[in-house]
Amino acid sequence: MTPDDLILVSVDDHVVEPPDVFEGRLPARFADGAPKLVTKPDGSDQWVFEGVDIPNVGLNAVAGRVPEEYGVEPTSFAEIREGAYDVDRRIDDMDANGVLASMNFPSFPQFCGQMFNNATDRDLGVAVLRAYNDWHLESWCGAHPGRFIPLGLVPYVDPQLMADEVRRLAEAGCHAVTWSENPEKLGQPSFHNRHWDPFWAACEETGTVVGLHIGSSGSVVITSMEASINSMLTLQPVNLIQTAADLLWSPVLDRFPKVRFALSEGGIGWIPYFLERADYVYKNHRTWTGANFGQQLPSDRFRERFITCFIEDEHGLANREAIGVETICWEADYPHSDSTWPRSPESVWAGLSGAGASRQEIDAITHGNALRHFSFDPFAHVPREEATVGALRARATGVDTTPQARLLRHEPPTEQLTLLTLLDRAAHPLLDEQKAAAAD
Repeated sequence: MTPDDLILVSVDDHVVEPPDVFEGRLPARFADGAPKLVTKPDGSDQWVFEGVDIPNVGLNAVAGRVPEEYGVEPTSFAEIREGAYDVDRRIDDMDANGVLASMNFPSFPQFCGQMFNNATDRDLGVAVLRAYNDWHLESWCGAHPGRFIPLGLVPYVDPQLMADEVRRLAEAGCHAVTWSENPEKLGQPSFHNRHWDPFWAACEETGTVVGLHIGSSGSVVITSMEASINSMLTLQPVNLIQTAADLLWSPVLDRFPKVRFALSEGGIGWIPYFLERADYVYKNHRTWTGANFGQQLPSDRFRERFITCFIEDEHGLANREAIGVETICWEADYPHSDSTWPRSPESVWAGLSGAGASRQEIDAITHGNALRHFSFDPFAHVPREEATVGALRARATGVDTTPQARLLRHEPPTEQLTLLTLLDRAAHPLLDEQKAAAAD
């Protein structure tokens, strides 16, 4: 077996929304309130919703750029590789990378649709969110059947509306939604609260996976605002260890025994010790904490209910049996700076072959687990012999993957980047409160 023989399905990529997302998709009474893309005098492109400017149209969409330009820019479509926002060019870039299918998280709405859920006019916000889902299913996923795993947003302002949207999406063939890895940080009840029961029930009923992407609570774990950006980037993949612990010990898994969670962009190398520790806690503390997993250990329940993924993870793959091979999926993270595009096949092959994975394990991790977990069948549209890395790349011989300098207003940093300096350069709204607090 060689990298050309792999079939790759990525469960974590990102779409930069094109300007026409909402055109013709909203009821007449909401049409004037739809988010609009405007070009500012400085050449930057920004979405505007309810009078609020949303900068960084291409937050960290740096695929195809020289590494010196990586950051939370760019701020205009002219600075972004077309594959980030044009669905046909995305297919070209997927072919060049040998990727059969991809699940795409949103960008400007934020990972769980905070921009829409926080609308002053709640009815408008819900209507815009549904219109976004319709665009995602019809114009993005529907443009190339078999190439995209559908992923929906949910109106978390109301758990019954969430349930209704989950069912509506499932009827359209979408069996995954993206939500928050910590709803309390969004000013909502925690996972432990029965407030969310209608949502969990709908996910269980429809076989819908709940995707929990790092940063989906609108914040990231940081040591300090003045710490090097390298500190945040190092900690970033293991942010979801907190979410895993919160959910593993929550009553949700007991009350809704079929609901599954995907820990998106969380890596897998930390999981063996996490499971070892969870089992130790259970064995040594359950008599006074009241935990009761029946005949299971926490590690057993984790393997039943959680889906994991990695980009490159040598230690995780070496310990795949402790994690549970059946839980592990692969991700490309296109078009972000962590992505291995356009050399993903070589990257994942080095990890799997180096770990001594069998052909059965390789097939499960590279695509089989993803197709099963997300109820997705690309082979109904793409013959298996045309789905391999080698076959897809043969179709993309004209795709230029040479890194280019694209930023229009970029100045390389003269000192070590901190989160504060990065925010100064980006004017990104998600961490404005933390930035202001640090300034005080």
